[in-house]
Amino acid sequence: MTHYNSPNIAMPRLGIALIPIILTIGLLGIQIFYYDDFTPHIALAIGFAITALVGWAQGYSWKDIEAGAFHVLHVAMPSVATLIVVGMLVATWIASGTVPMMIYYGLELIDPDWFLAASMLLCSMVSLSLGTSWTTVGTVGLALVGIGTAFGIPLYWTAGAVVSGAFFGDKISPLSDTTNLAAAVTETNVFDHIRNMMPTTVPAMLIAFCIYLFVGGSSIDSPQLEQITRFKEGLSSHFDMGLLSLLPLIVVMALAFLKVSPIPALFSGFALGAAVAAINYGYNLNEILTFAHSGFKVSTDNAALDSLLNRGGVASMTWTVTLIMFALAFGGALERTRCLESVVHSIMKMCKGFRGLQTNAILTSIATNVVSGDVYLSIALPGRMYAPEYNKLGYSRLNLSRAIEEGGTLVSPLIPWNAGGAFVMGALGLTVAAGDYSNLLYAPLAFACWLSPVIGIFYAQVGLFSKKVTPDAAANETRAVINRPRTSAAAESVNAG
Repeated sequence: MTHYNSPNIAMPRLGIALIPIILTIGLLGIQIFYYDDFTPHIALAIGFAITALVGWAQGYSWKDIEAGAFHVLHVAMPSVATLIVVGMLVATWIASGTVPMMIYYGLELIDPDWFLAASMLLCSMVSLSLGTSWTTVGTVGLALVGIGTAFGIPLYWTAGAVVSGAFFGDKISPLSDTTNLAAAVTETNVFDHIRNMMPTTVPAMLIAFCIYLFVGGSSIDSPQLEQITRFKEGLSSHFDMGLLSLLPLIVVMALAFLKVSPIPALFSGFALGAAVAAINYGYNLNEILTFAHSGFKVSTDNAALDSLLNRGGVASMTWTVTLIMFALAFGGALERTRCLESVVHSIMKMCKGFRGLQTNAILTSIATNVVSGDVYLSIALPGRMYAPEYNKLGYSRLNLSRAIEEGGTLVSPLIPWNAGGAFVMGALGLTVAAGDYSNLLYAPLAFACWLSPVIGIFYAQVGLFSKKVTPDAAANETRAVINRPRTSAAAESVNAG
């Protein structure tokens, strides 16, 4: 792949680099909290314009800044395409009876008292096996949302459990792109990297499991048996519960397990869902194409069930796709003008010893996730910048790979304008109405995702699970990192794949 050439322009001073970041965050705050309007798109677009002006003042041309933004957008296009295909898949999987069947038998088999804990475990196992959190959220997660709705469990609680499991399974799967990226950018062995994440992974999952188990049995109102019965009756009267409906799910899971790329695997699921819908219910081509674009529509005389089933389609993902594009263009401009690099360098100067270094590596990944909206950038940028510092202190770069995985992979779904967060909200139907931000509670309720970096910071402060290396090994690692060619952090994500 050809990378754009960087002009020979000095890195901006910290005060200059912070101008677009602070002003954009301020605009987002005004839009969301003062005007009570959760539409961050235009604030991010203005942030991109501010970044362009700062870059122009530093000596960058419009072509330079445009190239930076479009390069990151180009790298992110597979994620955007995945989101669009998931919208199509959701619509045909409902029309074919795949999702209704999973909901129906979930209501039969799962006890509400341990539903949240079971959801987290199920999603973690599926994501670990497949190596993809997005596919897990868009398929199994969608069915779990339907089951939780029938049980009377708030959507944000179910979404929190789904996100906890899906992204934690992704974090420790050797098939995951972000797991391999974290190992690649720090030049560590991917299996050593996974083993080194266990000290934070296991406690975070256990704590989250106990919370979900407790909440599922005590803090959520007991579901009404009549409501569950009405859901099952509505599903069985409008959808065929035969095994043919499960074919799209089985094929997608098999393709993912065989390491087929997400887009062809999910598109195969969409095509099979369309075929089953035509066979089982006689939908014609025009109806199926309409479902794929505008979403499935059905009337079951049960308003709650209708709101659950009337969804999907490319149109339902438009808000999310445009948000991702605005956020990534802003992040690409910040990287291109070296504003993010300036901030990271300034943070590095404040690091005193391993405790500060490890803590700042985690926080830098989180901050990059918030500002740039790109999980790959949040892993690649601090991973590349901090690596030599670990070697100077005699600590293994496995500490760094764990830090950027925790602050990158796990935090991305908790930020609504990040690609991960936007996908979760779009796939699970976490709509935000004017004045009602309750669905955003899924983020703090995704306990496993934010507990892991918290535990990682605690370990750094007390010196637990902090691997050291011999002076000779540290010198060899330092030379390997220093001699690496400098590419954009976004390009790192492509190279790692």
